[in-house]
Amino acid sequence: MKNTSNFKSFESVKNFNSVVRFSFLILFSFLLVNCKSAKVSKHLEKSMTSNFFDHQFTGLLVYNPRTKDTVFNHNAERYFTPASNTKIFTLYTGLQYLPEKVPAFKYAVHHDTLIVKGTGDPSFLHPYFKDSTALEFMKNYKAIKLVTDNYANEKFGPGWAWEDYDMYYSPERSAFPLYGNVVTISNTDDLNTYPKFLRSQTTYTLMDKRRDFNANNFYYKLDRKTSTEVPFVLDTTMVKALWNDLLPDKVEFIPYTTAKTDQIFYSIPSDSLYKRMMHVSDNFLAEQILILASSTVSDSLDADPIRKSILENQLKDLKQKPKWRDGSGLSNYNLFTPLSLVQVLEKLYAEIPRERLFNFFPVGGVSGTLKNWYAGMDGPYVFAKTGTLSSTHTLSGYLVTNSGDVLIFSYMNNNYLTTTDKVREQMQAVLEFIRDKY
Repeated sequence: MKNTSNFKSFESVKNFNSVVRFSFLILFSFLLVNCKSAKVSKHLEKSMTSNFFDHQFTGLLVYNPRTKDTVFNHNAERYFTPASNTKIFTLYTGLQYLPEKVPAFKYAVHHDTLIVKGTGDPSFLHPYFKDSTALEFMKNYKAIKLVTDNYANEKFGPGWAWEDYDMYYSPERSAFPLYGNVVTISNTDDLNTYPKFLRSQTTYTLMDKRRDFNANNFYYKLDRKTSTEVPFVLDTTMVKALWNDLLPDKVEFIPYTTAKTDQIFYSIPSDSLYKRMMHVSDNFLAEQILILASSTVSDSLDADPIRKSILENQLKDLKQKPKWRDGSGLSNYNLFTPLSLVQVLEKLYAEIPRERLFNFFPVGGVSGTLKNWYAGMDGPYVFAKTGTLSSTHTLSGYLVTNSGDVLIFSYMNNNYLTTTDKVREQMQAVLEFIRDKY
């Protein structure tokens, strides 16, 4: 009979040694991470007290989601004007509410008539997406009845600058957008517009204005070299003219309907909306995404309850509730903290596969609003959303360090008098240091 006592003792010692080695590795990793964090934090604290930051308000939070370690915190719990960093909250809302494809409209069919309620889908004949699937579907019916009573918001968001009425980044919000609610004007051999029928309302000018204040008369500056997008006024005359140009004598506008419009027609993949919104910081898409989200829970299109609902439910654990007034960040009423942005970015990182998530964000040195900044020698290291208003520049997203860690950060600057490029240079130096030393 074999004596197993020595064998068991040997195994016990072996297991004990394995546990000790594993514990040592865990302890060593913990100490290494804390050592790195301490070195990075010490350097950044010194940077943040340099003369450059004397005449501006700056906040920075850097967080490691793997170790749950706060790498650096400077004013992270103070409120800032976020500008287009607001779109990170809009992205999160869209991902929570919208299906895989965008709901183009709700409808019912009565004999040869299509009864339609808009959902806020911005892709319909949009100058970038140019999606016409909904239009082709409508062509199958003899008559279209478009319901007009389901939109609850104002055409502009609260706190938007009134003088931006003719700027490409400030189209009106609506229940059933057409062409992105802008006319695209270009000059190749001759003056051209999209849609074409607005050519008759477009002329050359020597002035800088692109449209009359409250009328659909459009202007293209003679010395301009590129195309421009000009928001149009969505008055009754304009809307009817746009639809009649698309479907002559087919569309009737009705204030309400008793028909049960419970069928949904879908258009483009929702991810394509998110990516475009984030990459070029498209304000119109951001606003319409919140309206689209509202269409999934109610027949009334209203972005306000959606923002309130997501803050009270999916984001109820935010340590600091933001003052969130629009989808795009155009509003100066918005107030967010770096901490709340990092919390939402952490939720996205936990819920969305990394490849898909990073695809939504501009990539440093490669794409979108980061194409000319944050380029890495050995490949991209910043995947983040910018935000810029007068004396405001923010950047929040993900940073991949040389050691392979993914860090979440929010870097916010308000009230500076220098140029935004000077602020970017400081931010780039800080993020490069974190990339190299953490």
